[in-house]
Amino acid sequence: MTIIDPADALENLRYQCGATVALPGDDGYDAGRSGFNLGIDQRPAAVAHPADADEVATVVRAARAAGLRVAAQATGHNAGPLGDLSDTILIRTGALQGVEIDPVRRRARAGAGVQWEAVVDAAAPHGLYPLHGSSPNVGIVGYSLGGGMGWLARSHGLQANSLTAIELVTGEGELVRTDRDNDPELFWALRGGGGNFGVVTAIEFQLYPVREAYAGMLIWDWAHADRVLTGWAEWAKTAPDNVTTSFRLMQLPPLPEIPEPIRGRSIIIIDGAVTGDDGEAIIAPLRALAPEMDTFGTIPAPALVRLHQDPEDPVPGFVSETGLLEELPRAAIESIVKLAGPGSGSPLMMLELRQLGGALGRVTPSHGALPTIDGEFVLFMGAMSLSPEMGAAALGHAALVKDALKPHLGAGRYLNFAEYAVDTSATYGAFTYRRLQAVKHRVDPGNTIKANHAIQ
Repeated sequence: MTIIDPADALENLRYQCGATVALPGDDGYDAGRSGFNLGIDQRPAAVAHPADADEVATVVRAARAAGLRVAAQATGHNAGPLGDLSDTILIRTGALQGVEIDPVRRRARAGAGVQWEAVVDAAAPHGLYPLHGSSPNVGIVGYSLGGGMGWLARSHGLQANSLTAIELVTGEGELVRTDRDNDPELFWALRGGGGNFGVVTAIEFQLYPVREAYAGMLIWDWAHADRVLTGWAEWAKTAPDNVTTSFRLMQLPPLPEIPEPIRGRSIIIIDGAVTGDDGEAIIAPLRALAPEMDTFGTIPAPALVRLHQDPEDPVPGFVSETGLLEELPRAAIESIVKLAGPGSGSPLMMLELRQLGGALGRVTPSHGALPTIDGEFVLFMGAMSLSPEMGAAALGHAALVKDALKPHLGAGRYLNFAEYAVDTSATYGAFTYRRLQAVKHRVDPGNTIKANHAIQ
């Protein structure tokens, strides 16, 4: 293949795609390069807004001819690990829309730019529900390829393993469709191996018959951190598979959009959802911990998409740290409370533990590259970062927490929560990583595709 001058390639790409390509200095370049975390200053060689899968293929082929790379984003969540984009065309997939529901086969098809709320709304009239995450405005593709863990996770597993077909443009600019019968090895790699193998243009996935859930929040002042975390951790050991919860220590700012009863306070939140008829009995042991606020009740399933109350608008700056906890014994609870609870002086806005187990820990015959998440809890810590000093202080404190929890941490990370570059081989293990490498080298031999968590 003849390599052409990158500047000429970009101008040629602009000619082919018209106003859908913005170069540095063009109108629309700054808006196009902006991700969800505004503290990450993405500066790609160009930003492309393809209108359809054919235009995606045009962009990928032009990048490859120029010796450039491509990275795909819908909403720009988890952009931090991408790093330097000066040799990369950033493909924004927001124009690739459309949601189709097949109520008989219980399946959905969505374009790469679709966000979760659109699928929730389209599936609900049929009594069906997707395995979405904790925010309505997360893009379906990145979430699904990286695993995908939401409120039905302990009963239904990872969203990656509910995928039934994927359409993508490979690193060589070829538009392909893969499923269990068509290039099953590529299909396996995509389901948990992230965006390393091409630019996804559409995905299809299984839906589940869920019309309502017993869900809500329990809230305490954080003075009760030790007692509540101890009680929740003990409850979680025997909790049935049809409940998924999270525990958060939060220091909330005095912002007007935060409800007055908790505005500016430091609190504990346990939120979660139960499917089935026994929700009240399952949550009863947590209610016995005497929260000051209790919103649990039977709600329509679509309301789950906003249960966690994650921010829906881009944030001005955010830093985070994550890990996998294999257990939560007394020593770990004491470390968390001491370093992130009352009197700790912690600069962290939140420390969260998401409940694992159930279907998240069981291997199914048709799984992809990420069959399970090993451990009992995902640890996630974060803080606003409005200055370099503020971010450094928060990350330094998060490192202290992780160091104290080191005896209880497993190998690897849940990569959807890792907002910085990590060694992905530690997450997959040697055998799976070599298998992922083989697929990567076959469908993208020139390493044209740049993913946030790279398979090298």
